Amino acid sequence: MPPHAREMRPTPNGDHHRRHGLSAAPPLAYYPRSSSSSASFKGCCCCLFLLSSFLLLLVLAVFLIIFLAVKPEKPQFDLQQVGVQYMGISTSNPSSFDGTGTAVSPSPTTASLSLTIHLLFTAVNPNKVGIKYGESRFTVMYRGIPLGKASVPGFYQEAHSTRNVEATIAVDRANLMQADAADLIRDASLSDRVQLRVLGDVGAKIRVLDFDSPGVQVSVDCAIVISPRKQSITDKQCGFDGLSV
Repeated sequence: MPPHAREMRPTPNGDHHRRHGLSAAPPLAYYPRSSSSSASFKGCCCCLFLLSSFLLLLVLAVFLIIFLAVKPEKPQFDLQQVGVQYMGISTSNPSSFDGTGTAVSPSPTTASLSLTIHLLFTAVNPNKVGIKYGESRFTVMYRGIPLGKASVPGFYQEAHSTRNVEATIAVDRANLMQADAADLIRDASLSDRVQLRVLGDVGAKIRVLDFDSPGVQVSVDCAIVISPRKQSITDKQCGFDGLSV
């Protein structure tokens, strides 16, 4: 055995002493990261999301079952009466002369129409549940020209009931240009009939257990003929077009 070689004797723990008195380094400890708090938070969020989705689907399913069981029908909104409270026509005729100084028969260049009419509608609810009506707006027109508007506040109607709804359209000196003014004067003076058109949209919703159904739009389109001399309605034709629920 060479003189510089030394026998390495095992220690009680199985390790050998190193030369020059150096001791073995202790093993490195490994501490795994703890993600229990984040995993718990994600689990709670997932459970809440699933629970909310389930409750929402359950509510929608119950509402759909009740809605189909009720079998809602489109409400009826009819114009029953039209009353003329006032109608007046005024014209503006500028003086015109020919080359000899003779006055030429004037033709109206403008005309203004003042009108007040009272509308009486009947709302019929044939359903087993109530109906919630929104604000309704109506417009009176002459030959496609808007003259005046009226609005009816929203209201709630009980099941299997009939309710009267009133509206007043007031037109204060609505100006018409030459062509329309000439037609208005001719209709009023020669024919004693002025045809107007009443347009309106009525929005309604079926209410089931404090839930409102998708909206139902009922369009009102009425043609009325007024006699300026009698200050009354001589003819009325109405059409109603509604979207199914």
